[in-house]
Amino acid sequence: MEQRICIKFFFKLNKTAAEIHQMLKEAFGDQALSQARTFEWFKCFKDGQESVEDHKHFGQPSTCTIPEMTVKVHEVILEDRLSTTFVIRLDCHTGRVNAF
Repeated sequence: MEQRICIKFFFKLNKTAAEIHQMLKEAFGDQALSQARTFEWFKCFKDGQESVEDHKHFGQPSTCTIPEMTVKVHEVILEDRLSTTFVIRLDCHTGRVNAF
């Protein structure tokens, strides 16, 4: 959250997203947000957002595990260990399959 506060501060000082990202790299080194993430937050503030709190749509999607689906995916994999996630999604009628 510290870096998001910095992004908001520099945004209010009319710095560009590229300038902000460069300053984050100088200040935080290897721990700096990626350019893509910096630009995402810059756009949020440009679009009028005031909060620096994290959003659910950033980062990895939330997931849940349904025991029946886990069994079904396991069965598909046992039938063909070379199955791709695309084939598993088709066979199990699910939108997303994570490794477990």
